[in-house]
Amino acid sequence: MKRILFVVGARPNFMKVAPIIREMAKYPQDFEAILVHTGQHYDIDMSKVFFDELELPNPDVNLEVGSGSHTWQTAQVMLRFEPVVLEYNPDWVIVVGDVNSTLACALVCSKLRIRVAHVEAGLRSFDHTMPEEINRLLTDQIASLLFTPSPDANENLLREGIPPKKIHFVGNIMIDTLVRLLPKANQRWPSLVERFGLNRYVLVTLHRPSNVDDPGTLAQVMAALVEISKETPVLVPVHPRTRQRIAESGLQSVARSLQLVEPLGYLDFLALESHADVVLTDSGGVQEETTYLGIPCLTARPNTERPITVTVGTNRLVESKQEALVPAVLAALDGGRKQGVVPELWDGMSAKRIVHTISQFESF
Repeated sequence: MKRILFVVGARPNFMKVAPIIREMAKYPQDFEAILVHTGQHYDIDMSKVFFDELELPNPDVNLEVGSGSHTWQTAQVMLRFEPVVLEYNPDWVIVVGDVNSTLACALVCSKLRIRVAHVEAGLRSFDHTMPEEINRLLTDQIASLLFTPSPDANENLLREGIPPKKIHFVGNIMIDTLVRLLPKANQRWPSLVERFGLNRYVLVTLHRPSNVDDPGTLAQVMAALVEISKETPVLVPVHPRTRQRIAESGLQSVARSLQLVEPLGYLDFLALESHADVVLTDSGGVQEETTYLGIPCLTARPNTERPITVTVGTNRLVESKQEALVPAVLAALDGGRKQGVVPELWDGMSAKRIVHTISQFESF
């Protein structure tokens, strides 16, 4: 039996871990799953509701790290995670995505000679000002198994000198969760229509420092949303970081013409996403989900680590300026939407491929 220790830290991790744990549970004679929550997202709306809706087991360990600078948070995860690894002595540690917890736990395992599998490996924005890009690069260099969501990710890893036998193209694990829960999410649609008074609308999610930490950029984005709201309602589930920045920048009055709502659980957000006319975001996961759903997506960033959503999917990159955002959104609303297709292996079967590969893996 293989003892597998899963690490989650922020809510995008939960959607990626859930299908793998579910798949391993089919083989209780082969796998023992242990779930460690680092506590990087600790707010109830940012964490517990996702465990409930994704039917994830309660964590076996919660490191309760909380928020802090990137350096502080990474260091705290490492300090608190090391005793857990020594206690459980897993055969594998599975890390997902690109948050601070991903790199911190991978580093601990590399020091203790514990094998690491990185799910969603090989994604690159080629922008080293993004903390997530550093997390991705370093995690991929020390992992023993690299599970990629798209062919471009394989190419990135090979170019960086990763041995081909470590790289396994398994498809997009986020889509496994979406495929399973989309019918359940859509059952919530009638109540969401009543709750928010929806018909035609633009769905917006913004949280990255490049968009919300600079007062000038945030003012540009908010002005664009206000202008768009004159044409169609704008619904904004507000990340705590974004709400704080709006208040600090004195933009509360500007935001009154928008529907600013509290963070949503996975099912409610997925239902809103699947019925939106346009989605404006800076989230990596939302770029992928909208591509699968065929919903026009505008990403307010100069680059993306998920270029397949642009080359194949429904995503477009847009500058975070009022004069760029407004015409882009209005054009999409008027039918100028980008047509896309679902990328290869985004079929809801990625967890099966991951579990099969781990079961067959021999060290080298």
